[in-house]
Amino acid sequence: MAKRYDNEFKLMIVDLLKSGLRTKQLSEEYELHSSVINRWRREYDSRGGDFSKTETRSIENQELIALKKELRDVKMERDILKKAVSIFSKSDR
Repeated sequence: MAKRYDNEFKLMIVDLLKSGLRTKQLSEEYELHSSVINRWRREYDSRGGDFSKTETRSIENQELIALKKELRDVKMERDILKKAVSIFSKSDR
């Protein structure tokens, strides 16, 4: 099970990283994998220091995501039906 770290801890790690400490030092001292520290730094830079998981999405963006999911589901159903038709048409011969 993955460990969960609060936002204050993540901010502290990123601040230490920006103050000049190396990723390897922080990973050894706080028992974190270096990829986790690097991901936190990227998230900090891209989100302006906000580590909250909730992203504010516009209504259009939410609708686009829902439509993409629906399209993916419909394509999967279509492919299953194609396979079923080919299986039943072979058994008729």
